[in-house]
Amino acid sequence: MEGYPLNMNILRLLKHAINFITKTQEHIIVNIINTLRQKQWITIFVIYLRYLIGGAMVFSSIVKIKGGRFTSQVGINEPIHSAWHLFETLFQSGIYWRFLGWSQLLAGMLLMTQLYSALGAVVMLPITINIFVITISYYFAATPAITSLLLLANVFLLLWEYEKLIPLFQTKKNYVNYTASANQSFEDDKLWVYLGILLFVVTILHVVFFERTPLYWFLTCTSLGVAGLIIFIRNPQNNLDNKNSINNKI
Repeated sequence: MEGYPLNMNILRLLKHAINFITKTQEHIIVNIINTLRQKQWITIFVIYLRYLIGGAMVFSSIVKIKGGRFTSQVGINEPIHSAWHLFETLFQSGIYWRFLGWSQLLAGMLLMTQLYSALGAVVMLPITINIFVITISYYFAATPAITSLLLLANVFLLLWEYEKLIPLFQTKKNYVNYTASANQSFEDDKLWVYLGILLFVVTILHVVFFERTPLYWFLTCTSLGVAGLIIFIRNPQNNLDNKNSINNKI
């Protein structure tokens, strides 16, 4: 019993140290994100990153929802430890295969709308983690490099929405009300919502009517994205300083 007070003091010190480190790391991340949010070209990058990741998810979801194979190769006779056998097993599951497709479609749609981008990033996280783990569990050549970038991009989008997500991890005692970014009105422009809906519809129509031709889809969506950015820059209703800043960055 003599060592009991000492042990309690050590535990209190550890608790205070952990809380200090956690709060310090939290403020460092918040400061970095706030600094990035002052750059309008980074805000544009984030908007189009949502389009890219969301569109890719929607693009790959349709074939699953339709009940088709994700790959052209039939994996029935492939070794059980191969990626092709895994895809064949998932495809043969039927309901689960379509569930994966609908999950990807939902996450991609939420992200592309911009209005629900925070929720979309949250829904997307388990999907991107799952994709990354699969690619490092089986032989996929250089694919893990791509899936790791996808996962990092997803995490970055979550950090970008920190002011919406941090309250979920705070108690009422230590709750901190973070202010919105200076470019929030710029980011919330309705044009990005309309453009996201257009890209979402175009992606679905492209896969349904033209099958999966990634290059044509990417070129089509890129053209629409560039057109949307030009319309935003040239819109006389937008803030003049914002437009000049964007023009200088581009």
